[in-house]
Amino acid sequence: MTHRIGIDLGGTKTEILVLAPDGTETLRQRIPTPPDYPGVITAITSLVTAAEAKLGQTCTVGIGIPGSISPANGLVRNANSNALNGHEFDSDLGAALNREIRVANDANCFALSEASDGAAAGAAIVFGVILGTGCGGGIVVNGQILEGRHRIAGEWGHTPLPWPRPDELPLRPCWCGQTGCLETYLAGPALAAEADGPAARDATQLPARAAAGDQRATAALATHAERLARALAAISCILDPDVIVLGGGLSNLTHLYTNLPDLMRPHIFSDIFTPKIVPNHHGDSSGVRGAAWLWPLSK
Repeated sequence: MTHRIGIDLGGTKTEILVLAPDGTETLRQRIPTPPDYPGVITAITSLVTAAEAKLGQTCTVGIGIPGSISPANGLVRNANSNALNGHEFDSDLGAALNREIRVANDANCFALSEASDGAAAGAAIVFGVILGTGCGGGIVVNGQILEGRHRIAGEWGHTPLPWPRPDELPLRPCWCGQTGCLETYLAGPALAAEADGPAARDATQLPARAAAGDQRATAALATHAERLARALAAISCILDPDVIVLGGGLSNLTHLYTNLPDLMRPHIFSDIFTPKIVPNHHGDSSGVRGAAWLWPLSK
């Protein structure tokens, strides 16, 4: 049976992972992501070629990217790895490797990984959340990524903060040109700024500070959790997921798993609501594992 190669193409690093037919990892390597588009194509081609030489077989190749491919023209759009934007990435890499490859948004790959053999294995509807330097989401239904007609399903980070309070108005501007996007309230830099002002970017010390009695840290974490609860309640009223999996650096905030269900309930249009909100199982490996899972097992 064929091994599967997954590649996580990030802004600073590119990772390759090979999964054996039973899902075990047989090879892993990380390299810096080249800054230019031809360099990206060359680097990935070299990684795949070297991996297949070690394995002695040709593998399927799936790639997660921080953007998506437009169904209108086949070009990458909205990627924070700017070198990819405006290029026929899947076609160019497929030509370089002389085979079909599959490309998906990295948040979709995260959700697929956790739905396949991670924290949401076996669940019918899975919503995967990325809470890191940015904010995104991925949807998996019955083991398949739900991309939608325009391949924008799961672009949760660029939907507006629901049920805003008076003190949250006017809503914050987002780099995308809209106002009120969840990314401006829920991502790591937004949490840091809530505690320490607009210049702050790092929220990693806030839990320790809150435990030590820092009131600004405590208030920032509580505000963030309440906003996240509203955002997850809104998506729950649409998808009603069996499992919500949190990923990214803020998924390490343990109070979220305890507090979110109660914070969400007032916003749910139902007489019963028992959400299952869990941390990811595969950590930083979820994206690259999900990329490999873009291909089913083949004989």
